[in-house]
Amino acid sequence: MAFRINHIHLKSPDPRKTAEWYVQAFNFKIMSDDTRVFGDRFIRCQSEDGGMAVNISGARTGEKLGPGNASAHHGLEHFGFDSTHLETDIKRLEGLGARLLEGPIQNPNGPRICFMWAPDDTRVELIEQRKNISGGSGSCC
Repeated sequence: MAFRINHIHLKSPDPRKTAEWYVQAFNFKIMSDDTRVFGDRFIRCQSEDGGMAVNISGARTGEKLGPGNASAHHGLEHFGFDSTHLETDIKRLEGLGARLLEGPIQNPNGPRICFMWAPDDTRVELIEQRKNISGGSGSCC
């Protein structure tokens, strides 16, 4: 069996507010909003193209969550979004409360990228593919 990523799960002190930010920022669609048996609010979202499920939930009953960390770190460090124009998307996301952390950076023979702070101290990457080249992949870091 081939493995494929089923979903990304974000934790938030206010799952609905975070989900609505991703709706505005990246055209996510909210698929459901429930309280699970664990006691946490659990919001299922889907990327605009339907290719990725993103779950956003709060703490479970009695669960203590540590702070987020939008700096570079070990473990799951960030997730990336394709961009057709970095500067336009940076400005748009800053208007929604995001902050530029690093970049834009031109990778030699590769895409331009930047890293941004998103709600709940989440690190996101924007990836703008090189123009005027044929072939190549869409992922970077």
